[in-house]
Amino acid sequence: MSDGAALAGPDGVPRCPWALSTPDYVAYHDEEWGRPVHGDDALFERLSLEAFQSGLSWITILRRRPGFRTAFAGFEIAAVAEFTGTDRERLLADTGIIRNRAKIDATLANARVLAGWAPGDLDALIWSHAPDPAARPAPKTLADVPAVTPESTALSKALKKRGLRFVGPTTAYALMQACGLVDDHLENCAARRG
Repeated sequence: MSDGAALAGPDGVPRCPWALSTPDYVAYHDEEWGRPVHGDDALFERLSLEAFQSGLSWITILRRRPGFRTAFAGFEIAAVAEFTGTDRERLLADTGIIRNRAKIDATLANARVLAGWAPGDLDALIWSHAPDPAARPAPKTLADVPAVTPESTALSKALKKRGLRFVGPTTAYALMQACGLVDDHLENCAARRG
């Protein structure tokens, strides 16, 4: 049984324990999670998927990500902002995504809000909340990884103030982890950047 510290996978490489349950997780952990993501559309996708993940396992979202990308026009903000009521009904019937009415409505509403922002504004706003990496010790175990931080709470408030929905502090922190604003790979994890 693990104490939450990095564990050697089948290939002998030490990883965060959550990454070892499926090959999908191993690839996501090694190639994506915690790596810096920039660009408004790319960040809109991550923000939307984190919102859809709320209350569910991330593997559920990860395995449906191709379906989400197809259903939401590659998460291109300008395209999603133009979705109509017919598109909404199509999404509610799409078995390739999570058919949660509130989350679909929030994604569509967020796209409409973001379509009114200047290019680069979403990227700048999100990254302005990245904490100083030197001020954060590397987590040794999963118990050292928070679910919410002062920075994620501030990011959540900033996004909500600008009109975005389904962006609570926990969702904001998951976004920060996934997009590399923080490096929560465990201290002995091979994927840790520092």
